[in-house]
Amino acid sequence: MNNRRRPAVAFIMVTSLLDVIGIGLIIPVLPILLGDFTASREAQAYWYAAVAVTYGVFQFLCAPLLGALSDRFGRRPILLLGIAGLGATFLLTALAHSLWVIVASRILGGGLSANVAVAQAYAADVTPAQERTNSLGRLGAMFGVGFIFGPMLGGLLGGIDLRLPFYVAAALCAANWLYGLLILPESLAPSERRPLTPARINPFAALTGVTRLRGVGSLVIVYAVTALAAWVLQTSWVLYTNFRFGWGPRENGLSLFAAGVVAVVVQGGLLGTLLRWIGEERLILAGLASATIAYTGYALVPQGWMMYPIIVCNFLAQGTIVTMQGIVSKAARPEDQGRVMGSLASIASLMVVVATLIGNSTLAQVSSLPTSDWRIGAPFLLASFLQALALLIARRHFSTRRRSAAAATSIERAGP
Repeated sequence: MNNRRRPAVAFIMVTSLLDVIGIGLIIPVLPILLGDFTASREAQAYWYAAVAVTYGVFQFLCAPLLGALSDRFGRRPILLLGIAGLGATFLLTALAHSLWVIVASRILGGGLSANVAVAQAYAADVTPAQERTNSLGRLGAMFGVGFIFGPMLGGLLGGIDLRLPFYVAAALCAANWLYGLLILPESLAPSERRPLTPARINPFAALTGVTRLRGVGSLVIVYAVTALAAWVLQTSWVLYTNFRFGWGPRENGLSLFAAGVVAVVVQGGLLGTLLRWIGEERLILAGLASATIAYTGYALVPQGWMMYPIIVCNFLAQGTIVTMQGIVSKAARPEDQGRVMGSLASIASLMVVVATLIGNSTLAQVSSLPTSDWRIGAPFLLASFLQALALLIARRHFSTRRRSAAAATSIERAGP
């Protein structure tokens, strides 16, 4: 990375930080806000599922399109479009007085939320291949910082007024958009841009294409199942802790603050050291194993304070997703980074849809059980099972890849 491009990394980190703080502000309050429009816990869980599914479906459909647009027209204009879309979403939700308006705002937000994928493509543009995973880790750390301050601030503001965090999030997006407009440089040179084709904007074709990258294969399936497990956890977290422990916006904000601190420490500080010590493969396997155990712990602990030690002990899992993203990014050509990262974002979005449908439906079914009944943690037990499945697939993938590499080396040494 040359000196001319070095400042761009700082710009994209700040842009991503402001963006994620805005998203984090609403996490502790949106599920609770929906309770103002519903008559029962079961209805609240189902409507939260509908809102999350709507967001995920439109993000899945639009992420490859916006990633491909960034490959064609550059990263900067698509980032600005996504930031503006998020701001409009937050403002519309703040002003909403019916469930259908909230659903409409999530359609807009899902359709324009390309920021993560395009930011990752931006980081890949300005980072040499050998530093790609570390760069994506630092970007992930910015998301962690955002989730430290965003949910905590959202919980505090939500304690004053449930709509106040949405107004603050919209204001942050406005400041972020202005910052990007005035300061953020373009990262993709005109010579590296790709024309739009139907295959590049088709979400299903994009998913097929990313699985064909050299050396990736079934690792994409591991990524998808891991994302599914994580989203089952995340989409159920606020309502689960509210139902089981009586947590409100403040308590949920603090728990997400703790999770964000762990993410920042791992992705922003420890990731490079962990990669040097144990390597990409072992880090992924260790993270998957850790998450499998942690998700079971979340489901079975009888008291809320016990969630915090599990969050801390599960630190290795914070490096799993970003390490897989680094492997996939290194397998892609420079002109395809936007499409590839958009495809990964589409996978995550699709997993949000599936996770919300199965996670919140499961939670709705057990929501009337006594808080002491272990079955109320059924969504997290489901997440643990999925994470164990991802671990098995990952072990097989890496084992196959090592055998293939060894066979290729033997052939090369044997010569003609």
